[in-house]
Amino acid sequence: IFLSLTPFSLNRKKMNLKSERRGIHVDQSELLCKKGCGYYGNPAWQGFCSKCWREEYHKARQKQIQEDWELAERLQREEEEAYASSQSTQGAQSLTFSKFEEKKTNEKTRKVTTVKKFFTASSRTGAKKAEIQEAKAPSPSINRQASIETDRVSKEFYEFLKTYHKPGQDIYKQCKLFLDTMNHKRDLSIEEQSECAQDFYQNVAEKLQTRWKVPPEKVEKAMDQIEKYIMTRQYKYVFCPETTDDEKKDLAVQKRIRALHWVTPQMLCVPVNEEIPEVSDMVVKAITDIIEMDSKRVPRDKLACITKCSKHIFNAIKITKNEPASADDFLPTLIYIVLKGNPPRLQSNIQYITRFCNPSRLMTGEDGYYFTNLCCAVAFIEKLDAQSLNLSQEDFDRFMTGQTSPKKQESDSFSPDVCLGVKQMYKNLDLLSQLNERQERIVNEAKKLEKDLIDWTEGITKEVQDIVEKYPLEIKPKSQALAAIDSENVENDKLPPPLQPQVYAG
Repeated sequence: IFLSLTPFSLNRKKMNLKSERRGIHVDQSELLCKKGCGYYGNPAWQGFCSKCWREEYHKARQKQIQEDWELAERLQREEEEAYASSQSTQGAQSLTFSKFEEKKTNEKTRKVTTVKKFFTASSRTGAKKAEIQEAKAPSPSINRQASIETDRVSKEFYEFLKTYHKPGQDIYKQCKLFLDTMNHKRDLSIEEQSECAQDFYQNVAEKLQTRWKVPPEKVEKAMDQIEKYIMTRQYKYVFCPETTDDEKKDLAVQKRIRALHWVTPQMLCVPVNEEIPEVSDMVVKAITDIIEMDSKRVPRDKLACITKCSKHIFNAIKITKNEPASADDFLPTLIYIVLKGNPPRLQSNIQYITRFCNPSRLMTGEDGYYFTNLCCAVAFIEKLDAQSLNLSQEDFDRFMTGQTSPKKQESDSFSPDVCLGVKQMYKNLDLLSQLNERQERIVNEAKKLEKDLIDWTEGITKEVQDIVEKYPLEIKPKSQALAAIDSENVENDKLPPPLQPQVYAG
């Protein structure tokens, strides 16, 4: 009955819109490990729980190691045969053999590097050497300048270990050795560093239970403190590293959520009435908690934010319906909270928790349940379409492109208890929608006017050209200008001579 979440595709069979209630529904069995062990699965582990995923991962890795050893043994045999045959040759062939020996050594080094990498990282001999080096010289990662928060967490960890006496000293040595080892493994991929952290959690938990005979309840507290100590110091190296595409996924999810800002609680069938002041307060607290997750360094603290957010959601549903909330009510509301809050670096936080959280917290308990639902909600948002919201594809596309928005509540339909701010907000949204439509009409009319002007100009130009071609303009040369009356050249003029002034005696 257990269904696979790989890779959390949540297709229509797993997350469908029920016609009778138009709600988002997921069977609880879909949240469990697809191997049927009863623990919660995780998309980063291809639908397996942490335990089953490690088993599958180790099987694949052991198979790869075996293949590498077989390849190395085959190369060794070939080298030995080549060496034996070269011994029977004459001295003139010594130069050729030297070249072959050099090529053989390079090939052997290249092929066996993977085998050495696997066995060196997990061998006890390597751990003992690292412990000896740590005893001789302090680790650079431990001695570097610590931040205020790191220093505070370190002091709390030291005080906590004092209550464990002898086991506390061994725990401190193991943690110090692990931090030193991680400092020398910065070149490893984030998946390999995550595997080292998971191995460390498992080894320390086993030693606490078997070697040091620590009660189970104290083991859980110790593991929480260990995780807090080491991950506070490792946070800046392993959270959203540059070698991964976590940041690219964060931007894609944020862009997707912004494009879905128009989704209403009614479309998701969210059983929450935000007009009730107490419910509205719960919604605000839930959004605050999911956003606050990014400010935490420890995976357990990030999980605690998710858990607090989820509990506020359950309370909001309970107050609205006046009855306990169900799982079918919780998931749509969580999706709505994520869409409304748009938490920063959401994918990076999910990946960080998956990689470096104590696996026991993700496999069982309320933390694991709420975290799995959050992963489910993010997957639904990434694949949300028109059918999921019971909309036509045309309306969905127009909403996504911002051409229009869903019809808002009319002011007359509000209950008397609704505050003036909410009424004014909806009025402003309606006004913006109307202005948007008017702007579209103006733009269309302006484009039409521009086209008419261009057509008119081209028409006038054509008419002028036709008239010029039909009635060509002939320009005659200028005639000779007439002489001026007061000109000195009066030979051809039949004018009397000019009058001369006369002098009369008085």
